[in-house]
Amino acid sequence: MRVNKKSLLAAGAVAVVATLGLAGCAGGDSGEGDNGAASGGTLTVWVDAERVDALKGAAEAYTEETGVEVDLVGKDNATIKDDFIQQVPTGEGPDITMGAHDWLGELSTNGVVAPLELGDSAADYLPVAIDAATYEGTVYMLPYAVENIAVLRNADLVAEPATSFDDMIAKGKAAGLDQPFVVEQGAEGNPYHLYPFQTAFGAPVFGTNDEGYDPTDLQLGSAGGTEFATWLGSQGKNGTGVFNTDIDGDIAKQAFLDGTAAFWLTGPWNVGAAIDGGVNVAIDTVPSPTGEAASPFAGVKGFFVSSESENKVAANDFLVNYIGTEDVQLELFEAGNILPALSAAAESASSDPIIEGFAAVGQEAVPMPAIPAMGSVWQYWGIAEASIINGEDPAATWEKLTADVQAAIDAK
Repeated sequence: MRVNKKSLLAAGAVAVVATLGLAGCAGGDSGEGDNGAASGGTLTVWVDAERVDALKGAAEAYTEETGVEVDLVGKDNATIKDDFIQQVPTGEGPDITMGAHDWLGELSTNGVVAPLELGDSAADYLPVAIDAATYEGTVYMLPYAVENIAVLRNADLVAEPATSFDDMIAKGKAAGLDQPFVVEQGAEGNPYHLYPFQTAFGAPVFGTNDEGYDPTDLQLGSAGGTEFATWLGSQGKNGTGVFNTDIDGDIAKQAFLDGTAAFWLTGPWNVGAAIDGGVNVAIDTVPSPTGEAASPFAGVKGFFVSSESENKVAANDFLVNYIGTEDVQLELFEAGNILPALSAAAESASSDPIIEGFAAVGQEAVPMPAIPAMGSVWQYWGIAEASIINGEDPAATWEKLTADVQAAIDAK
């Protein structure tokens, strides 16, 4: 079973309708109430320290237009989520925080985020961004960036993209390479990077319903999951040796930089090193080992409104009508070089062929599940895949993985 993108899109549509009653159309409330955008006061916004400057123009414009001061507070990305969860219930937290969509399950469970009203502007965003911003049928996040992995190809070694996984290996060997393709694994595996291949066998982690991912529908143990495990074993220690747990991120990077590997499955965070290293980089879709698309996870970044904010309407207005503009999303893109979530900004950013390549792969991507049940998957998933790569029985190992994950979910 593949992730049902139509169900995820339907969930986003339900969420938009459900949030319309919060405060009228976004930016359309001109009242003078405690939560009104025209009532003055201050919005405190926690921002990744590297992106404060990118938001200064929007903050100043909002203050000039509404009289509401916007206080941008640079925060350490490593601690911002925990600080938000701890401070919001005390009334000391911000009105808005920057964060990642896969925090949503934890933020919602802790009751620290408020629904966001996107109104008609929801249609202006990449579909995967709206899917990721939606939790249990409600939109909680204003998305600003979408990130996914893709295949980096050394175009000087292999001139044309691979048409399949086997074709990728064949092209690399035809170029005289013993190790055509690299992807980081490590002793505990790396299911994030292997997920595109798993989805190509019709084996998502969870199924979907009208509200998004369904935590009661664990799909790891489907027939497709076993097929993927068998294929993974055939590409490991006792097979072709394409996947190797001795290859970590640094080793994979060096192989690509040295030209001993022509293909590297990684994210946009590594493109700069490849270009600086003199590699003629092209960005390709993930080559599938089956006839189905290999869909990577998408990680979406955005902004959340505190459930305890005394200026929720102002916060919603600032996010939707200022952060959700092409100019501001492009400012954020310049700060982080990650594909904008707003479609118009994404199109502008895609004038860069590298960004265009990642955007093309992103069209097949699916949001990383933000549901709390996902926490029960990670702790077993990578270790099981590493064991299979290293020669353990694929079917038995995958069956145990599924049982362990289901038991962990049931225990919570």
